[in-house]
Amino acid sequence: MRRPRVPRPRSLAGQLFAMQVVLMAAVVAGCALFAYVTDRAQAEETARRQTTATATAVARSPAVAGAARSADPTAALQPYAASLTGGTGVTFVTIMAPDGTRWTHPEPDRIGGKYLGHIEEARRGETYSETYRGTLGRSVRTVAPVYDGGRVVALVSAGITVDRISEQLSKQVTALLGMAGAALALGGLGTYVVNARLRRHTHGMNAAELSRMHDYHEAALHAVREGLVMLDGRRRIALINDGARELLDLGPEAVGAPVAELGLPPSLTGALLAAEPRVDELHLTADRVLVVSTRPVVGGERRGTVVTLRDHTELQALSGELDSERGFTQALRSQAHEAANRLHTVVSLIELGRAEEAVEFATAELELAQALTDRVVDAVAEPVLAALLLGKAAQANERGVELVLTEDSRIDDGVLPPSLPSRDLVTILGNLIDNALEAAQGSPLARVTVTARADAREVLLRVADSGPGISADDHDAVFERGWSTRGPGRGLGLALVRQAAHRGRGAVELGLGPDAGAEFTVRLPLRSAEVPS
Repeated sequence: MRRPRVPRPRSLAGQLFAMQVVLMAAVVAGCALFAYVTDRAQAEETARRQTTATATAVARSPAVAGAARSADPTAALQPYAASLTGGTGVTFVTIMAPDGTRWTHPEPDRIGGKYLGHIEEARRGETYSETYRGTLGRSVRTVAPVYDGGRVVALVSAGITVDRISEQLSKQVTALLGMAGAALALGGLGTYVVNARLRRHTHGMNAAELSRMHDYHEAALHAVREGLVMLDGRRRIALINDGARELLDLGPEAVGAPVAELGLPPSLTGALLAAEPRVDELHLTADRVLVVSTRPVVGGERRGTVVTLRDHTELQALSGELDSERGFTQALRSQAHEAANRLHTVVSLIELGRAEEAVEFATAELELAQALTDRVVDAVAEPVLAALLLGKAAQANERGVELVLTEDSRIDDGVLPPSLPSRDLVTILGNLIDNALEAAQGSPLARVTVTARADAREVLLRVADSGPGISADDHDAVFERGWSTRGPGRGLGLALVRQAAHRGRGAVELGLGPDAGAEFTVRLPLRSAEVPS
């Protein structure tokens, strides 16, 4: 059995359209009613002024006063009164005796009858207006006295029937209703157009669906650990989640700010401002390694850009450690192969009966291999750095480069605080030694000199090589990502060194080494009082 389908609530655009049409109809109807009441009051006031002017003008006519003194006032006044009515003027003009006896009337058979209305004020010499139902129906009328020799000798009543006022008003109301209908139709059409556009923007969803989508949007935005940034068409931050604020080190005021004014590294700023999409690009900030992907939002026009940020700082550090371990393994494999060759040599010497020469050869090789190991273990008690130096020494030996640890090198175990992780030290020292080995390899001296020293104030890591050095023009660019003398796809090591030094609130210096090659010096403070601003 099929369940009855529950009708879907009307969309937000449909609800707004219905509300706007009802509101507009109510406003138009109210305006029409107000205009009708106002026009009717104005029409009655206009009729009252018109009847007053007519009655007063007739009462002041000398012919009327003269006819009032004649034996037959009707004969003289009836044609005159009839000539004043019709057209757009008054409906009737009645001239009567002071006691109210009609001398004239639009209907001749009513002449001689009593006037229907109030005449007391007019008999006292006052002009009086009223709305009264007479023989012609309800009318607005004015009664004025006729003076002769200072006394009232007749009364003049001029009136306009309410039917005529209503007829005039109906024409105005018809025009008003036409205008109101046109305004309602035009407003409804405009409302429909606006709501059609709103329906497209809201995708036909109702208010409950939009509210639910907003709640889901907020929850998802703050739940995602990766960084999410949305830029508008003018390259300003329209939306940013908590992860992106942390990765980019931005505050609450970042929303609405242009990307170019955020103080981000130039390469990262260029990626955010680029018109074309970017996929998994590696960019460095002061403290982090970020993988950036961008995608433009296009809907008829460029509306903005969606940016995702992933933190690969730890992954990059682990990758560096893995590279060091891989190099160490390869060096050990090479040393094992070399040791096998030397062992065969010792065995061959013994078989040839040259035991003393075999002992001398084996002792010399053992002393040479053990000397550097003893020097590193004695000077660097930090196990991670000691292992790194031994591995790099094996790599240097394989490449034909001499790795020298200076006499003043000394790092005792437990000296390094938790705020200075050994992983950052591996990143700094490992990348500097790798670059130095590449620079020194093939040079006449082929030597890399390493200093690793820690005192009460700072940790000093210094690596010098016998290579060609770095020109003064490149001293600033050498730390930028992508700068390398070894071809494309390189140039990340020194950028990571500067980043790790920045995380440790230290500094990197580039100078000339004792063997005329490049010398990099990294100083990392051990006490907060020594931290540079």
